[in-house]
Amino acid sequence: MLSTYQYPTFPYRPSEEQRTGTVKRHPVVIVGAGPIGLTAALDFARRGVPVVVLDDDDTVSIGSRAVCYAKRALEVWNRLGSSKRMIDKGVVWKVGKVFHGDSQVYQFDLLPEPDHKIPAFINLQQYYLEEYLIDDAMKTGLVDIRWKTKALSVKDEDGRVVVQAETPDGVYQLEADWLIACDGAKSSIRKMLGLDFVGQVFQDRFLIADVVMKADFPAERWFWFDPPFHPKQSTLLHMQADNVWRIDFQLGWNADPEEEKKPERVIPRLKAMLGEKTEFDLEWVSVYTFQCRRLENFRHGRVFFAGDAAHQVSPFGARGANSGVPDTDNLVWKLKLVMDGVAPDSLLDTYSDERVAAAKENLLNSTRSTDFITPKSEVSRTFRDAALELAATQPFARSLVNSGRLSTPTTYTDSRLNTPDEDVFQGAMVPGAPATDAPLEFADGDAGWLIDRLGGSFVGVYYAGSDPVPADVADAMDQQTRGRIPVTWIVVTDRRTGAPGTAVDCKGRFRERYDAQPGTAYLFRPDQHVAARWRRFDAARTTAALTRAIGL
Repeated sequence: MLSTYQYPTFPYRPSEEQRTGTVKRHPVVIVGAGPIGLTAALDFARRGVPVVVLDDDDTVSIGSRAVCYAKRALEVWNRLGSSKRMIDKGVVWKVGKVFHGDSQVYQFDLLPEPDHKIPAFINLQQYYLEEYLIDDAMKTGLVDIRWKTKALSVKDEDGRVVVQAETPDGVYQLEADWLIACDGAKSSIRKMLGLDFVGQVFQDRFLIADVVMKADFPAERWFWFDPPFHPKQSTLLHMQADNVWRIDFQLGWNADPEEEKKPERVIPRLKAMLGEKTEFDLEWVSVYTFQCRRLENFRHGRVFFAGDAAHQVSPFGARGANSGVPDTDNLVWKLKLVMDGVAPDSLLDTYSDERVAAAKENLLNSTRSTDFITPKSEVSRTFRDAALELAATQPFARSLVNSGRLSTPTTYTDSRLNTPDEDVFQGAMVPGAPATDAPLEFADGDAGWLIDRLGGSFVGVYYAGSDPVPADVADAMDQQTRGRIPVTWIVVTDRRTGAPGTAVDCKGRFRERYDAQPGTAYLFRPDQHVAARWRRFDAARTTAALTRAIGL
């Protein structure tokens, strides 16, 4: 098979514990150097926390694997300084098309409104993404990735986590204040702790084929139900970097995975779809069976679970990595506040509360998608086909067609960290919602984006409109920037004032998207979610909301 990518090999090096024969305690140990573990490691490093990452391999993931990365995950990587390289290399897209037989039923736009820094989706092979995250993590000087190091046992005891690790030089012990398991769907840490994975395994199989070819398909997501080249099944097509195309074929439960991966089985399927005269090369082939399962709780003492180690979804809707990255985004800032002695240990329980709620939402959407794509009865199939036929001419029926509801960020509607609204607002930016972007022009002349100024710490945004900021409000904001938990304030105006810390709502998007009126104030959490909002700034209410947002 042709390979468009040269896989790096990362060197195994004996750890300090092995060289000195001592047991060292680390603030954080992460198990798994995939996208989720690396994102967590980079986030800790950006906050000045040294972290050890254990991985039993010595290279990046083989094959494209996760390829679709959504706006919210990209916004997290944007905060960490990694998104530009990903977006530049990846294929940017936002349009999807659904076909039934050989006819297009309808198309959709995942980001129809203008003026966002980050695109709706990019397609990028997972090996590139991991390579970029490794590069960025290593540049910090605070991330110690220990390749060819397998966690043999994990024990949470006496206020620490004790890890036995196996390397080419033998077994050694290390300790951690906290451990994060990002070791994937077959998580060994989950098994060591004897934790149940609840949910459903779907009795269907899909073939993944990464195909290298030059084709004139647009950069869109195309999904076929019952296409003429693969009757009574479904097929999915995505463009990736380097002229690599990701094609998924539904196989059915009775298909033999090993037989279906053989070139003599794969190539005829591809020729039926692409045409006999189309030249292509296979780069990677795999067969998967999908599951919708999760842990009941993502926190177990000093051990946390994130990504596929905590929850698994079907691939339809791109909810795997796109739900794992927000896991770490939710956890790391909370853990840092607890490590600093600023927030109570109970704040860490809200990681599980909020991300279990997100997992339930993702599992529900993933299960519904899978049931629509792979109906389990003739009644279900009849309903599906009727919905597809109606969708071609009747807009109402398009909401019934489910080729994979694509990943959207979760709003923590019921989080106890939210301060409930006391005032009347319109729009989606409710407490618990992830921030939406808006173009701004800052006092220093920099044309930028709201999303670049949010995250990492608590940020307040005050909308002044055309009015000056009252002196007492400005004084209170200044005091809060120097508080025990600092709040960085941004003043958004309708006209340039030249004052430090101000930004012009140059296209009116902030006012529109946040239903802002002069005097409106928002408080954002370090993970860019809304903590509270008011029609009038009040220092005491802001302090109370900040206290609530850290679990006090």
